[in-house]
Amino acid sequence: MKQYNVGIIGATGMVGQRFATLLENHPWFNVKVLAASPRSAGQTYEQAAGSRWKMAVPMPEAMKNMILLDATSDIEKIAQQVDFCFCAVDMKKDEIKALEEAYAKAECPIVSNNSAHRFTPDVPMVVPEINPDHIEIIKAQRERLGTKRGFIAVKSNCSIQSYVPALHPLRKFGLKNVLACTYQAISGAGKNFETWPEMVDNLIPFIGGEEEKSEQEPLKVWGEIKGNEIVKASTPSITTQCLRVPVSDGHTAAVFVSFENKPSKEEILQLWADFKGVPQELELPSAPKQFIHYFEEDNRPQAKLDRNLEGGMAVSTGRLREDTQYDYKFVCLSHNTLRGAAGGGVLLAELLAAKGYFD
Repeated sequence: MKQYNVGIIGATGMVGQRFATLLENHPWFNVKVLAASPRSAGQTYEQAAGSRWKMAVPMPEAMKNMILLDATSDIEKIAQQVDFCFCAVDMKKDEIKALEEAYAKAECPIVSNNSAHRFTPDVPMVVPEINPDHIEIIKAQRERLGTKRGFIAVKSNCSIQSYVPALHPLRKFGLKNVLACTYQAISGAGKNFETWPEMVDNLIPFIGGEEEKSEQEPLKVWGEIKGNEIVKASTPSITTQCLRVPVSDGHTAAVFVSFENKPSKEEILQLWADFKGVPQELELPSAPKQFIHYFEEDNRPQAKLDRNLEGGMAVSTGRLREDTQYDYKFVCLSHNTLRGAAGGGVLLAELLAAKGYFD
């Protein structure tokens, strides 16, 4: 695979920091540009983010002395130096939409961690193992934007990446109704226990906008391209509750599901064990070898024990059993800042690179 020069837009935030650590020794992607808000621009990465570094591993040495550019006013300058950018800015949704389109129109493809464009009809929202074909909508998006290289591709919300992968191979039985309760780590809010001491010994039963995303985003992921847009799937019916819990990393979901044609427990377990997607077939660098892992123990998966499975890119399931009101219930876990955020973004970029979208 050829080498690509990349930028990280929003490099000082938690997800931007995670992008930096994941890209430090990436075999395909070389970080050439870091950008952040105007208040950080002109400083070195170490000066701007050093005291706010939230990762368990040190800041990459090669990035410490890189001078941060202004994410909003240096678009042309950034676009000239890179093949594409990862975007993880903390701005208002309308501002993010405008910013990402400005990069795309400057012929700089954007792989976004942000939610702003997730429901733009011609922007693919991709979980690479589930709907890799959605990147084909990029041709229509480029026609709308008037670009040759520039486009926007986004990853989905972190919470749905815990349970949608487990549901996906079961669609052959006709998913009818899904109830998912998610128990979401504080890193999903860009916080740790030092910066959010109120979360110690606490639980907050509300995360703004999260339930709407958790109910609607899977339907776009399971949708299909029709003409110049991605049309959402009409089923299953999904309802969710999303809670913030005192866990550093790892989103857990308690899932209840009913089917048109109820499978056996053995059929479900076999489908999970066998499930592979395009990332596994192409052996993309960030792809887990086994996408879905099932634990037989009653007390697994656990965030502390299992969130880092396969570099934090695998999904863990457990406690599959029949239910009195639904057909089955089970528990899922994924690492929200790896599989659910920056890692999922890197895997999406690898898919796009392998398919020639940055060339």
